[in-house]
Amino acid sequence: MTDKSPNDNTTDRKPDTKLTGFLSYLRAERNASEHTLESYRMDIEQFSKLILNQDAAGGEINWDDVSVHDARSFVVGLQGEELTKTSIIRKISAMRSFYRYMLRENQVSANPFAGLTSPKRGKLLPKYMTVAEVSRLLDAPAQYWQAANGQELTKSDAHAQLSISRDSAMLEVIYSGGLRISEATGLNLGSVDLIGGVMLVRGKGKKERICALGGPANRALRSYLKVRAVWNPDTRKESPLFVNQDGNRITPRSFQRNFKLYLEQAGLPADLTPHKLRHSFATHLLDAGADLRSVQELLGHANLSTTQIYTHISSERMKAVYAKAHPRA
Repeated sequence: MTDKSPNDNTTDRKPDTKLTGFLSYLRAERNASEHTLESYRMDIEQFSKLILNQDAAGGEINWDDVSVHDARSFVVGLQGEELTKTSIIRKISAMRSFYRYMLRENQVSANPFAGLTSPKRGKLLPKYMTVAEVSRLLDAPAQYWQAANGQELTKSDAHAQLSISRDSAMLEVIYSGGLRISEATGLNLGSVDLIGGVMLVRGKGKKERICALGGPANRALRSYLKVRAVWNPDTRKESPLFVNQDGNRITPRSFQRNFKLYLEQAGLPADLTPHKLRHSFATHLLDAGADLRSVQELLGHANLSTTQIYTHISSERMKAVYAKAHPRA
């Protein structure tokens, strides 16, 4: 490799065109989310740096030079970094998909990742909260703000009241409909039907589904909407439902920061995430006798096999109860 000259302006180098073309394809043809696109980009750039000693973000790469040996070396390198099996599988999948795209576009002659064996994915059951734990979490926003102020909030504490109202409504909505955090923050005013008790949710791949608004979630939303105008007076249907103090749509990261505070207030493990409310939603429905197909539709899963993981949770819980309570277990 030659040294760069003092006049070499690396900022003028354009990203690898095959990579940018692949990401454009995923966005336009596969309706991939920005989060998915960023993950694919990072995985492919990691391969180019680790194996090819090149930066796909700063110039063209001859992807046709990559061999099966290079692909295997990548897997070995990932395993040496003590990554989880899920992360390694995702990175291999990203490279395999990238090469499938380049083959279709006649940009390479072979896919070195085609016959590569991925590590077997461990069967990890999703973490979930009990009904009592969910109740404590849903009560936490008001308790947290009151504890932080050392007293009951008054009507003059408009911003604090609005934060409580918004976060309480978001927690209720996520648990009521089994939403992903990105689906909750992506809701618009026109997405919710308070009279009908339903909401139109846009999920992965921009697929839309109808989710339920239970009584507590409906009441929490009505309370929030009464004060939302303090931060955003826009009442058009396309206006964001959940907003921050600047009147803009609240981001998943911003809500997750608040979520951590509420976990602490509720005395719950710090490693829980908003997504665990979605897991809890599915588990509690199945525990109460809901059929698997209905839960699949409510979660927006494309395949029933994805939903079936929650039946394992219920089975494991049932066996634990049996082992503890039956005299001849």
